[in-house]
Amino acid sequence: MELVATAQFRRAMERAIAAGSYSERVVHLIADLARAGGDVSHPLLDKRESMKKAVLLILTANRGMCGGYNGGVLRAAVARFEELTRTFEEVELYVVGKRGVSYLAYRGYKIARSFLEFDDKPVFAEVDAIATELLERYQTGEIDRLDVAYSKFYTISKQRPVAETLLPLTELAAKDGDGEDDASESANRLQFEFMPSPQSVLEEIAPTAFRAEAFRCFLDAAVGEQIARMIAMKAATENADEMISSLTTTYNRARQGQITNEILEVVGGANALS
Repeated sequence: MELVATAQFRRAMERAIAAGSYSERVVHLIADLARAGGDVSHPLLDKRESMKKAVLLILTANRGMCGGYNGGVLRAAVARFEELTRTFEEVELYVVGKRGVSYLAYRGYKIARSFLEFDDKPVFAEVDAIATELLERYQTGEIDRLDVAYSKFYTISKQRPVAETLLPLTELAAKDGDGEDDASESANRLQFEFMPSPQSVLEEIAPTAFRAEAFRCFLDAAVGEQIARMIAMKAATENADEMISSLTTTYNRARQGQITNEILEVVGGANALS
Protein backbone atom coordinates (compact mmCIF):
# COMPACT_ATOMS: atom_id res chain seq x y z
CA MET A 1 0.00 0.00 0.00
CA GLU A 2 2.96 2.29 0.59
CA LEU A 3 4.20 1.69 -2.97
CA VAL A 4 0.72 2.27 -4.42
CA ALA A 5 0.33 5.51 -2.45
CA THR A 6 3.77 6.66 -3.64
CA ALA A 7 2.87 6.10 -7.29
CA GLN A 8 -0.48 7.84 -6.91
CA PHE A 9 1.16 10.71 -5.04
CA ARG A 10 3.58 11.44 -7.86
CA ARG A 11 0.79 11.67 -10.42
CA ALA A 12 -1.37 13.79 -8.12
CA MET A 13 1.54 16.14 -7.36
CA GLU A 14 2.21 16.76 -11.04
CA ARG A 15 -1.43 17.69 -11.62
CA ALA A 16 -1.54 19.91 -8.53
CA ILE A 17 1.61 21.81 -9.50
CA ALA A 18 0.33 22.41 -13.03
CA ALA A 19 -3.09 23.56 -11.83
CA GLY A 20 -1.51 25.69 -9.11
CA SER A 21 0.62 27.58 -11.65
CA TYR A 22 -2.41 28.25 -13.86
CA SER A 23 -4.55 29.34 -10.90
CA GLU A 24 -1.80 31.63 -9.64
CA ARG A 25 -1.49 33.41 -12.98
CA VAL A 26 -5.26 33.91 -13.23
CA VAL A 27 -5.35 35.36 -9.71
CA HIS A 28 -2.48 37.69 -10.66
CA LEU A 29 -4.57 38.95 -13.54
CA ILE A 30 -7.60 39.45 -11.29
CA ALA A 31 -5.45 41.48 -8.89
CA ASP A 32 -4.01 43.59 -11.72
CA LEU A 33 -7.48 44.26 -13.09
CA ALA A 34 -8.71 45.30 -9.66
CA ARG A 35 -5.81 47.72 -9.23
CA ALA A 36 -5.44 49.05 -12.77
CA GLY A 37 -8.97 48.92 -14.06
CA GLY A 38 -10.24 51.94 -12.19
CA ASP A 39 -13.98 51.57 -11.72
CA VAL A 40 -14.27 47.94 -12.85
CA SER A 41 -16.50 45.71 -10.76
CA HIS A 42 -17.90 42.22 -10.79
CA PRO A 43 -20.38 40.39 -8.54
CA LEU A 44 -17.71 37.83 -7.66
CA LEU A 45 -15.41 40.56 -6.39
CA ASP A 46 -17.94 42.59 -4.42
CA LYS A 47 -18.08 41.87 -0.71
CA ARG A 48 -21.67 41.38 0.40
CA GLU A 49 -23.17 43.63 3.03
CA SER A 50 -25.80 41.03 3.92
CA MET A 51 -24.86 38.25 6.32
CA LYS A 52 -27.68 35.81 5.69
CA LYS A 53 -26.22 32.58 4.33
CA ALA A 54 -22.75 31.12 3.88
CA VAL A 55 -21.58 27.79 2.49
CA LEU A 56 -18.64 25.81 3.85
CA LEU A 57 -17.18 23.23 1.45
CA ILE A 58 -15.24 20.48 3.26
CA LEU A 59 -12.85 18.20 1.34
CA THR A 60 -12.08 14.88 3.04
CA ALA A 61 -11.16 11.38 1.84
CA ASN A 62 -13.37 8.41 1.07
CA ARG A 63 -10.90 6.04 2.72
CA GLY A 64 -8.96 5.91 5.95
CA MET A 65 -5.45 4.62 6.68
CA CYS A 66 -3.97 8.07 6.01
CA GLY A 67 -2.91 9.11 9.49
CA GLY A 68 -4.30 12.38 10.78
CA TYR A 69 -5.25 13.73 7.35
CA ASN A 70 -9.03 13.64 7.80
CA GLY A 71 -8.85 14.68 11.44
CA GLY A 72 -6.81 17.79 10.64
CA VAL A 73 -9.16 18.92 7.86
CA LEU A 74 -12.24 18.33 10.03
CA ARG A 75 -10.77 20.31 12.93
CA ALA A 76 -10.12 23.24 10.60
CA ALA A 77 -13.63 22.87 9.16
CA VAL A 78 -15.35 22.83 12.56
CA ALA A 79 -13.39 25.90 13.67
CA ARG A 80 -14.39 27.80 10.51
CA PHE A 81 -18.02 26.61 10.85
CA GLU A 82 -18.20 28.01 14.37
CA GLU A 83 -16.67 31.28 13.15
CA LEU A 84 -19.20 31.57 10.33
CA THR A 85 -22.17 30.79 12.58
CA ARG A 86 -21.27 33.80 14.71
CA THR A 87 -21.51 36.06 11.64
CA PHE A 88 -24.14 34.54 9.35
CA GLU A 89 -27.73 33.60 10.06
CA GLU A 90 -27.33 30.22 8.30
CA VAL A 91 -24.34 28.13 7.29
CA GLU A 92 -24.71 25.22 4.85
CA LEU A 93 -22.26 22.34 4.77
CA TYR A 94 -21.15 20.81 1.46
CA VAL A 95 -19.09 17.75 2.40
CA VAL A 96 -16.90 15.73 0.03
CA GLY A 97 -15.74 12.29 1.17
CA LYS A 98 -17.19 9.47 3.26
CA ARG A 99 -14.97 10.22 6.25
CA GLY A 100 -16.19 13.78 6.55
CA VAL A 101 -19.84 12.81 6.04
CA SER A 102 -19.77 10.06 8.67
CA TYR A 103 -17.91 12.21 11.21
CA LEU A 104 -20.14 15.27 10.89
CA ALA A 105 -23.32 13.18 10.84
CA TYR A 106 -22.20 11.39 14.01
CA ARG A 107 -21.51 14.77 15.68
CA GLY A 108 -24.99 15.98 14.78
CA TYR A 109 -24.13 18.53 12.08
CA LYS A 110 -26.74 19.10 9.39
CA ILE A 111 -25.24 18.36 5.95
CA ALA A 112 -26.86 20.19 3.04
CA ARG A 113 -25.06 18.27 0.26
CA SER A 114 -22.71 15.29 0.32
CA PHE A 115 -20.46 14.06 -2.50
CA LEU A 116 -19.02 10.54 -2.35
CA GLU A 117 -18.03 10.04 -5.98
CA PHE A 118 -14.61 11.72 -5.80
CA ASP A 119 -11.52 9.54 -5.60
CA ASP A 120 -7.81 10.32 -5.48
CA LYS A 121 -7.87 11.61 -9.09
CA PRO A 122 -10.40 14.49 -9.23
CA VAL A 123 -11.83 15.19 -12.67
CA PHE A 124 -12.37 18.80 -13.67
CA ALA A 125 -15.86 18.12 -15.07
CA GLU A 126 -17.01 16.72 -11.72
CA VAL A 127 -15.50 19.60 -9.76
CA ASP A 128 -16.89 22.11 -12.26
CA ALA A 129 -20.43 20.82 -11.64
CA ILE A 130 -20.15 21.74 -7.95
CA ALA A 131 -18.36 25.02 -8.74
CA THR A 132 -21.04 26.03 -11.26
CA GLU A 133 -23.82 25.34 -8.78
CA LEU A 134 -22.14 27.44 -6.08
CA LEU A 135 -21.27 30.15 -8.58
CA GLU A 136 -24.88 30.49 -9.69
CA ARG A 137 -26.13 30.55 -6.11
CA TYR A 138 -23.66 33.31 -5.27
CA GLN A 139 -24.43 35.41 -8.33
CA THR A 140 -28.18 35.23 -7.67
CA GLY A 141 -27.66 36.34 -4.07
CA GLU A 142 -28.80 33.05 -2.54
CA ILE A 143 -25.51 32.78 -0.64
CA ASP A 144 -23.24 35.59 0.51
CA ARG A 145 -19.96 33.78 1.09
CA LEU A 146 -18.21 30.52 0.20
CA ASP A 147 -15.40 29.02 2.27
CA VAL A 148 -13.48 25.79 1.76
CA ALA A 149 -11.65 23.58 4.27
CA TYR A 150 -9.01 21.26 2.84
CA SER A 151 -5.38 20.16 3.08
CA LYS A 152 -3.27 22.73 1.25
CA PHE A 153 -0.19 21.48 -0.59
CA TYR A 154 2.97 23.60 -0.25
CA THR A 155 5.83 21.13 -0.72
CA ILE A 156 6.36 17.39 -0.36
CA SER A 157 7.30 17.91 3.29
CA LYS A 158 4.68 20.56 4.05
CA GLN A 159 0.91 20.22 3.84
CA ARG A 160 -1.43 22.05 6.16
CA PRO A 161 -5.18 21.83 6.82
CA VAL A 162 -6.60 25.30 6.13
CA ALA A 163 -9.91 27.09 5.72
CA GLU A 164 -10.00 29.78 3.01
CA THR A 165 -12.58 32.07 1.43
CA LEU A 166 -13.28 31.38 -2.25
CA LEU A 167 -16.15 33.83 -2.75
CA PRO A 168 -15.96 36.75 -2.94
CA LEU A 169 -12.72 36.70 -4.91
CA THR A 170 -11.56 39.88 -3.19
CA GLU A 171 -9.48 37.92 -0.68
CA LEU A 172 -7.64 36.05 -3.44
CA ALA A 173 -6.75 39.33 -5.13
CA ALA A 174 -5.73 40.80 -1.78
CA LYS A 175 -3.42 37.85 -1.03
CA ASP A 176 -1.79 38.34 -4.42
CA GLY A 177 -1.26 42.02 -3.66
CA ASP A 178 0.34 41.21 -0.30
CA GLY A 179 3.11 39.38 -2.11
CA GLU A 180 4.54 42.53 -3.77
CA ASP A 181 8.18 43.14 -2.92
CA ASP A 182 8.15 46.90 -3.38
CA ALA A 183 6.28 49.79 -4.95
CA SER A 184 8.35 49.77 -8.15
CA GLU A 185 7.53 46.11 -8.83
CA SER A 186 3.86 46.85 -8.23
CA ALA A 187 4.02 49.78 -10.66
CA ASN A 188 5.73 47.67 -13.31
CA ARG A 189 3.07 44.98 -13.08
CA LEU A 190 0.30 47.49 -13.69
CA GLN A 191 1.43 48.55 -17.16
CA PHE A 192 -1.35 46.84 -19.12
CA GLU A 193 -3.69 47.75 -21.92
CA PHE A 194 -6.98 45.86 -21.82
CA MET A 195 -8.85 45.13 -25.04
CA PRO A 196 -11.68 45.78 -25.51
CA SER A 197 -11.93 47.04 -21.89
CA PRO A 198 -10.95 46.01 -18.35
CA GLN A 199 -14.60 45.33 -17.52
CA SER A 200 -15.11 42.92 -20.43
CA VAL A 201 -11.90 41.08 -19.57
CA LEU A 202 -12.98 40.82 -15.95
CA GLU A 203 -16.35 39.38 -16.99
CA GLU A 204 -14.52 36.45 -18.58
CA ILE A 205 -11.68 36.04 -16.10
CA ALA A 206 -13.57 36.16 -12.76
CA PRO A 207 -15.62 32.94 -13.21
CA THR A 208 -12.56 31.21 -14.67
CA ALA A 209 -10.50 32.21 -11.64
CA PHE A 210 -13.08 30.78 -9.27
CA ARG A 211 -13.32 27.48 -11.15
CA ALA A 212 -9.53 27.21 -11.31
CA GLU A 213 -9.21 27.86 -7.57
CA ALA A 214 -11.90 25.30 -6.74
CA PHE A 215 -10.18 22.65 -8.88
CA ARG A 216 -6.81 23.48 -7.30
CA CYS A 217 -8.29 22.89 -3.85
CA PHE A 218 -9.50 19.43 -4.90
CA LEU A 219 -6.09 18.58 -6.38
CA ASP A 220 -4.26 19.81 -3.29
CA ALA A 221 -6.55 17.68 -1.15
CA ALA A 222 -5.77 14.62 -3.30
CA VAL A 223 -2.02 15.21 -2.95
CA GLY A 224 -2.31 15.68 0.81
CA GLU A 225 -4.28 12.45 1.14
CA GLN A 226 -1.68 10.41 -0.78
CA ILE A 227 1.23 11.92 1.15
CA ALA A 228 -0.51 11.19 4.45
CA ARG A 229 -1.30 7.63 3.34
CA MET A 230 2.26 7.11 2.12
CA ILE A 231 3.67 8.22 5.49
CA ALA A 232 1.12 6.18 7.44
CA MET A 233 1.81 3.04 5.42
CA LYS A 234 5.57 3.54 5.77
CA ALA A 235 5.15 3.75 9.55
CA ALA A 236 2.89 0.70 9.50
CA THR A 237 5.46 -1.25 7.48
CA GLU A 238 8.25 -0.32 9.89
CA ASN A 239 6.10 -1.25 12.88
CA ALA A 240 5.22 -4.58 11.26
CA ASP A 241 8.90 -5.32 10.59
CA GLU A 242 9.75 -4.54 14.22
CA MET A 243 6.90 -6.75 15.42
CA ILE A 244 8.02 -9.62 13.16
CA SER A 245 11.58 -9.29 14.45
CA SER A 246 10.41 -9.24 18.06
CA LEU A 247 8.08 -12.22 17.59
CA THR A 248 10.79 -14.17 15.75
CA THR A 249 13.23 -13.58 18.63
CA THR A 250 10.60 -14.62 21.18
CA TYR A 251 9.76 -17.74 19.16
CA ASN A 252 13.43 -18.73 18.80
CA ARG A 253 14.02 -18.30 22.52
CA ALA A 254 10.97 -20.42 23.36
CA ARG A 255 12.02 -23.09 20.85
CA GLN A 256 15.57 -23.09 22.20
CA GLY A 257 14.28 -23.52 25.73
CA GLN A 258 12.03 -26.38 24.64
CA ILE A 259 14.92 -28.15 22.88
CA THR A 260 17.12 -27.69 25.95
CA ASN A 261 14.46 -29.26 28.18
CA GLU A 262 14.07 -32.20 25.80
CA ILE A 263 17.85 -32.79 25.82
CA LEU A 264 17.93 -32.65 29.63
CA GLU A 265 15.07 -35.19 29.79
CA VAL A 266 16.92 -37.57 27.41
CA VAL A 267 20.15 -37.24 29.41
CA GLY A 268 18.33 -37.72 32.68
CA GLY A 269 16.57 -40.86 31.37
CA ALA A 270 19.85 -42.29 30.12
CA ASN A 271 21.53 -41.71 33.49
CA ALA A 272 18.61 -43.42 35.29
CA LEU A 273 18.92 -46.52 33.12
CA SER A 274 22.63 -46.74 33.70
